[in-house]
Amino acid sequence: MIRSAAMSLTLRPTSRILSSFVGDRFLHSTPPLHQLFRYNPGSKHVSMQLSRTFSGLTDLLFNRRNDGLPNTTRKRLKPGKLSPRRPVPGHIERPPYVKSKQPPGIASGPEVHDEKGIECMRASGRLAAQVLEYAGTLVKPGIMTDEIDQAVHQMIIDNGAYPSPLGYGGFPKSVCTSVNECICHGIPDSRALEDGDIINIDVTVYLNASGDERMS
Repeated sequence: MIRSAAMSLTLRPTSRILSSFVGDRFLHSTPPLHQLFRYNPGSKHVSMQLSRTFSGLTDLLFNRRNDGLPNTTRKRLKPGKLSPRRPVPGHIERPPYVKSKQPPGIASGPEVHDEKGIECMRASGRLAAQVLEYAGTLVKPGIMTDEIDQAVHQMIIDNGAYPSPLGYGGFPKSVCTSVNECICHGIPDSRALEDGDIINIDVTVYLNASGDERMS
């Protein structure tokens, strides 16, 4: 059986732990979460009641269009240069979408695994966790996201697995590295991380855990 597992990690390569958008302050919701939403019987819509604090955050996130960010000299994110696609040894099992270049459809119902399938999921999840932990140790100012991709790619194939993002719907890299305002599915490139950047790393592995193959 072949199973895949995905994991995500968000880090900020800086010496201080700060709130992402409001300096040194963290936001807390005073009313319970369910009281933020309002539903009128007979209506098809649910409205959300925001305090001034949350309304200000919404304005900061979606309504401001400055070239730089408040209280910083950092400019908006721009894509860097992409390196060539990294090879995967021929003996490693590939997901079916790699050849078709089409992403798989969404399952129409729940997928229930037997004991062997569950063990395969555990194996792929264990490897994904190990790779993600390793990727997190690489995050520091000056490292390129392409270097993170290279390290992640090598660790995955060294363990006999396929890096699931590679070739998924035409995605050119083996890991997603989303920096700052790139909220998801960021493509690793030549841009070096800067002090204060926020990076989200998504690791997904496709592992054939049947037969004699084992994880190191």
